[in-house]
Amino acid sequence: MALSPGERIGPYEIAERIGAGGMGEVYRAADTRMGRDVALKVSAERFSDRFSREVHAVAALNHPNVCILHDVGENYLVMELIEGPTLAERISHGAIPLEEALGIAKQIAAALEAAHEKGIVHRDLKPGNIKTKPDGTVKVLDFGLAKVSEAAAAASSENSPTISMAATQAGIILGTAAYMSPEQARGRPVDKRADIWAFGVVLYEMLTGKRLFQGEDLTETLASVVKERPDLSTVPVAVRRLIERCLEKDPKKRLRDIGDMELLLGDGSPPSIAPRSALLPWLAGALALALGVALWAPWRVEKQVERPLTRLDVDLGEDVSLPRPEPSGSEVAISPDGMRLVYVSGTPPATKLFMRRLDQAQTTELSGTRGGDYPFFSPDGQWVGFATQDKMMRISVEGGAAVPFGEIPDFSGASWGEDGSIIVSDALGKGLVRYATGGGPPQPLPGFTTKDAVTSPQILPGGKAVLFTEAQMSMDVDQWTIEVLTLADGHRKIVARGGASARYVGAPGREGHLIYVNKTALFAAPFDLDKLETRGTPVPVLDGVAISRDSGLAQFDCSPGADGHGVLVYRKASASPSAQWALEWIDQGEKTAPLPMEPGNFRNLRISPDGERVALIGVEAGHTDIWVYDPRRNAMTRRTFGDGYYGFVIWSPDGRYIVYESWGKGILRARADGSGQPQALTESSAEQAPFSFTPDGTRLAYIDFAEGRDQIWTVPLEEQGGQWKAGKPEPFFKSSFNDGQPSFSPDGRWLAYASDESGKYEVYVRAFPPSAGPGGKWQISNSGGVSPYWSRNGHDLLYRSGLQIMAVSYTVEGGTFVAGKPRVWIANMGTAENGWDLAPDGKRILALTPAKSAEATKPEHEVVFLLNFFDYLRQRAPVGK
Repeated sequence: MALSPGERIGPYEIAERIGAGGMGEVYRAADTRMGRDVALKVSAERFSDRFSREVHAVAALNHPNVCILHDVGENYLVMELIEGPTLAERISHGAIPLEEALGIAKQIAAALEAAHEKGIVHRDLKPGNIKTKPDGTVKVLDFGLAKVSEAAAAASSENSPTISMAATQAGIILGTAAYMSPEQARGRPVDKRADIWAFGVVLYEMLTGKRLFQGEDLTETLASVVKERPDLSTVPVAVRRLIERCLEKDPKKRLRDIGDMELLLGDGSPPSIAPRSALLPWLAGALALALGVALWAPWRVEKQVERPLTRLDVDLGEDVSLPRPEPSGSEVAISPDGMRLVYVSGTPPATKLFMRRLDQAQTTELSGTRGGDYPFFSPDGQWVGFATQDKMMRISVEGGAAVPFGEIPDFSGASWGEDGSIIVSDALGKGLVRYATGGGPPQPLPGFTTKDAVTSPQILPGGKAVLFTEAQMSMDVDQWTIEVLTLADGHRKIVARGGASARYVGAPGREGHLIYVNKTALFAAPFDLDKLETRGTPVPVLDGVAISRDSGLAQFDCSPGADGHGVLVYRKASASPSAQWALEWIDQGEKTAPLPMEPGNFRNLRISPDGERVALIGVEAGHTDIWVYDPRRNAMTRRTFGDGYYGFVIWSPDGRYIVYESWGKGILRARADGSGQPQALTESSAEQAPFSFTPDGTRLAYIDFAEGRDQIWTVPLEEQGGQWKAGKPEPFFKSSFNDGQPSFSPDGRWLAYASDESGKYEVYVRAFPPSAGPGGKWQISNSGGVSPYWSRNGHDLLYRSGLQIMAVSYTVEGGTFVAGKPRVWIANMGTAENGWDLAPDGKRILALTPAKSAEATKPEHEVVFLLNFFDYLRQRAPVGK
């Protein structure tokens, strides 16, 4: 039955009918929860459980060239609404010029490659399933959903069912006949090579404006696909070899990976790839020769001859173990002259920095760098900066002692200026701060304020502006903005959207490029340093870059190199599943007892007051959601559904409700069993995160980030007729520091919290309410501390310091809080900050620990070098394109 404007399906309000698909009607609809327009595909039948499972697998596919699947209901799918014409509509106006067609084809290929790496095959790739947005971005629609199509034959040579409700069966022909591979036309099982065939057919049609396989009916079309050898005489020579390899009728002879398409363009000469056994000596020789040329003659990059891209897969050695990509930056760095590689090896917190001169055979450990991470070079290449758990350090490339120069609670990138100053990201605190050449405390940048997480600063050439990324209240990189800040006047300007780990790259004297990642794809656009703006539409130039699943930040670095042709070094994206963390009980003797929960990307757990359930935050496909885990049934139940960003969750004292942070909205309360609708307790566009209730549940302590730093607030609560009524929020106290993670004592008389007022986070206690005591403040930790928790059945206050859980016994004398000496309660946690909670009995903790799987523990020791990278960027993203 057709739907009319104004009708609703779940939270989606129909706006208009926009077409029909294989599964039913397609509508433009408004997502009333997220405030966005979506495409709603409605079936006349309910989806089967098998269909829902398959669709959720497809929904995990996130790529800038893939139409996003937002949600699935009982009989509907919610897709990203893509404005713009289909490729079929574009081809109807005639053949597409070679350069434009290749630009489209490369984005289609990037989408296919991302899907194939996850084992997803489209099986119905055709011009009607490809759209071009107004900004030039290509989107492939209905990705992978043919896999869950109903077992039905194609209806015609042009249109056939793409989506239905049953699993695919062998021997059934699916897809659109004119774009089917021969094996698909015969009804045989297919794999990614069927998509590669369809890609070749689509590319032919773009370049010629004509259908490659035609017939008067379905039978003739399929016969043409199976038997006829296509005539490619009208195809430009530059792409003929590529199309020939895509259209090999024998799948075994066909192009094996769509990512190899670049190797078959032009004259067919692939980029130089050295044998693995000879990579490091070859690389050293190539870079040494480049350095020699640069020293022998004046450097006139405007006269450079552009060179072909050269890829080198380099094994750093079996004794190297590159850490799992962390959320704050890259573990590899290349020096400005391209002759030194610095990398991190080891398992946190026992990581160390190592340096390899690429014209020498040996690797050198940089002494004094234990616990170091996120290396970055000084402009002259003589110093390496890095971060430890609580300090910023620097060390000479010639060795010697590592020297501290500051403390940053929430490090997320740094950049070393020509004047010797260093700009560092305090991601969730002050944003961007500057350390002067001569040392001293960090200074905020003029006019810079933010309510969001700030990452990846880079001082642009000339030192007059800083490039950075702002997270825009979301873990979805598509919502992030890349901005520049002019240091003289504090003026901010957005230069790109939908990216992370932004960098300006280029050789002196030539226009450079802005590069950034979205998921694992690297994009580039020409960038004007004078106007501080991009020129042209960003295009994908590389896929398969490793990123942190927690933050989306990438593992790469780039430098001009000795000859100005550019060197990019990056870690390859892992094919391992996104599961990272498991739940494990840890007692004071460090004995562990794992729970049977399936590992996943989780954080910020809280145990229910009765100890029977666990609430935690799950990260998936750029979104965070709240889950409740019941260990008795080994059941994980979802409480939110990808419609926002949820950062912290706690339980009400009676265990009936969960209270959680919703970025950009405030603090919400919902029944823990999933019934009813969430209720807003506070409303704010700034980040607000709940942390603790008083024992009687009449007051909630939370943090508020409205002033650009964490501040502790409390709000009175009263239950009326099953609803909670929130009173007027009140600041607990105000300061110019980050004060957060408040925790009420079991009797409600004291509030413990963490503050960076000393330059690093320590745990403090104050009386509650403030008027109840003499106004004292007591420091509890003495060597750093966060995440305070009170033991319910004793007089202990626990907190985390590094990877240790510390405990402090306390007494109360009148209105004075008397704390004892901190002692080690658990020596080695090995888990993420806030990824633990104290059991109600006070005898053990529940922690998120790295998943113990063969894939998770497999050491990584390979990096990829791309030489002549700037030349490659000028070819892929030329000025004015």
